Amino acid sequence: MKSRSPVFLIVLVPVLLVLLFEAAFVVDETRRAIVIQLGSPRDEIYGPGLHFKLPFVQTAVQFDARILDYDARQAETLTSDKKAIVLDNYVRWRIAEPLTFYRSVRTISDAQERIDHTVYSLLRVFVGNHTLREVVSGRRGSIMVEVTQRASDSLMEYGIEIIDVRIKRADLPRENQRAIFERMRAERTEQAKRYRSEGESKAIQIRSEAERDRTIILAEAQKTATVLRGEGDAEAARVFAEALSRAPEFYAFQRSLEAYKRAFRENSRIILTPAESFMRYFQ
Repeated sequence: MKSRSPVFLIVLVPVLLVLLFEAAFVVDETRRAIVIQLGSPRDEIYGPGLHFKLPFVQTAVQFDARILDYDARQAETLTSDKKAIVLDNYVRWRIAEPLTFYRSVRTISDAQERIDHTVYSLLRVFVGNHTLREVVSGRRGSIMVEVTQRASDSLMEYGIEIIDVRIKRADLPRENQRAIFERMRAERTEQAKRYRSEGESKAIQIRSEAERDRTIILAEAQKTATVLRGEGDAEAARVFAEALSRAPEFYAFQRSLEAYKRAFRENSRIILTPAESFMRYFQ
């Protein structure tokens, strides 16, 4: 009997180690686990830590408990004003109920397919209730909130919670882009022509007002110049009369000298008689 004890221990210890290895499993902090027994999950969810199961009879299946991202495929839909639009969206989700998730979809890929179908259906409905302008700018935030809430409620029966749905990009279909761009170019050209026409009209108005102001200013200046010349002529006449009244003979002599200066230029000939009054100061 004593000779059999070491052999028995040598066999027993590896068996116990194998059983212990098959029975124990560790769940990470970022994961949750369930135990499957003969193909059916047990109604218990295992959190982070060391746990045990029946070896060879039960199997531990772990699920990621973090928030996951799913970049959905591009989808084309129509807005309420009958404009085709291509939506590129993404979804943030998590496995809220591992047992329900395993019983309904089991794998991440199947879950993503379900999410894609549900979110696309909701986007088609909500986008179809709004115009293209509202989807692109004005109502996008509220649309995403409504789609997120409806999608989360719809997918909760699969153990899936939708955290957020966002539209990354909203484009026009390729076949419509050229027509849209041409229409936008025509609208901008028409707008530019209208602006130029309005500018020309304004320029004509400004030039007319400037010409009118110029005419008024010139008329006022001519009037002022005429008044000043009249006042100057009156003052000159007054001074002339006053000077003439004081020394008429000297004034006549001065005027005669100026006349001689203008008349007797170089190489000029003047024929006058000595008795002529013009020559009286030469006598």
